[in-house]
Amino acid sequence: MANLNLRKWQIPRRTMLRGLGVTISLPLLDSMAAVPAPSKPKRSVFLYIPNGVNTLTWQIQKSGKDYEFTKPLAPLEKHRADITPISGLHHPMVIGKHHNCERVWLTGANVPGDGGAFRNTVSADQLIAEAQGASTRFQSLELAIEGTSLAWSRDGIQLPAERSTQQIFNILFGVEKESKETIRRRLSRRGSILDLVADDAKRVTGNLGSADRGKLEEYLTAVRQVEERTKRADEWLNIPKPNVPASESARLQRRLSMAEAGEYYRLFYDLMAMALKTDSTRVITCGIGGEGHASGIPEIGILQTRHGLSHHNGDPEQLRRLTETDTFLVGQFSYFLDLLKQHKEGEQSLLDSTQVLWGSGMAYGHSHGNANLPLILAGGKALGYSHGTHVDFNLPKIGKYDMADAQAHYKICSRPVDSDARVSNLLLTMLQRADVKAERFQDSVGPIRQIVS
Repeated sequence: MANLNLRKWQIPRRTMLRGLGVTISLPLLDSMAAVPAPSKPKRSVFLYIPNGVNTLTWQIQKSGKDYEFTKPLAPLEKHRADITPISGLHHPMVIGKHHNCERVWLTGANVPGDGGAFRNTVSADQLIAEAQGASTRFQSLELAIEGTSLAWSRDGIQLPAERSTQQIFNILFGVEKESKETIRRRLSRRGSILDLVADDAKRVTGNLGSADRGKLEEYLTAVRQVEERTKRADEWLNIPKPNVPASESARLQRRLSMAEAGEYYRLFYDLMAMALKTDSTRVITCGIGGEGHASGIPEIGILQTRHGLSHHNGDPEQLRRLTETDTFLVGQFSYFLDLLKQHKEGEQSLLDSTQVLWGSGMAYGHSHGNANLPLILAGGKALGYSHGTHVDFNLPKIGKYDMADAQAHYKICSRPVDSDARVSNLLLTMLQRADVKAERFQDSVGPIRQIVS
């Protein structure tokens, strides 16, 4: 199996540019491959919340099957048999560098010290998309309720995220106003423009310094991504988009905003569930908020941003409000699991064929702690997962701490109890469950055996 310790297989810059030049200069639309036949779906969804949680009320106190849900996690009680809360995982390379949490949650990329240049690596969702996305209209779907995209290409370039629910609906299910011939001509023109861009880039490459070569490399990577999406759009042009019943279509195209946060969140989840039901895609990432800014939730009486609440300085009222927002976000997640569980595919549910990771790249926002991350794995029983327990890499070693003490929470959120308990281990497990041939992912030390049957 391939070794995905990314620093070892990255292509040298000169080789990559030369390879890109050849790829982009080829006629884009002269011969299009047929759309692959559908395969048995193995789906993956990644959902990110910003700024961690109130660990004082979040942390489950007991590992194993007979654990008790804490107040913020209570909305998931009905899904006990289909979820695994995981405690004690961390990204060892990004501890203390909170502004990068969102960017490296799915990549585990090495973040240099202050002032150092940062180049991301490929995110786990995109590796899964390569393995599972060949027979779907969209290899992956990148969304953001607020915040930024979680997805990064093999070249470490961030993929754009769609934030408009109406645009998401149109992309997935909308009827094209133009004829197929008109659309194909436009795609062909786009391909020609990409060819010209590549030719121009090749002519100037030899005259550039190293810094400018790096910028050109990023630019050509973006061009290549447009090329790939253009090619895929042409391949699917003769295949109708899924038909959504009129009642569902009207509901999914409602105009909502964060002023109606609950309905707005659920609309995003409705669209994600519909994308999976129709097999339009098998890989989805969704940023539920940005680290620097995530709106308040007026409908539960909280107007402060999540970032502001996370910097509570121990204020009891701020902590109470943070717990309320944690509970609200978990409630919306529970709604999404309801949707996936209700849809049946033969003898199993959509949830059974979908592995879902919900969580954050930060644990305790006030201290910017990046250990003991709040993570919940759900679904995927058909992929080989075994749920119903709380997996805690803090225990039994955590026995030396009094978990009723806020200082103890601060300690385990700032420094991992088990240095080998890494988020990359979890991502490696998810990669392998989705048929990605990998023995490692970034700094992983192995898959998490406690969550597979």
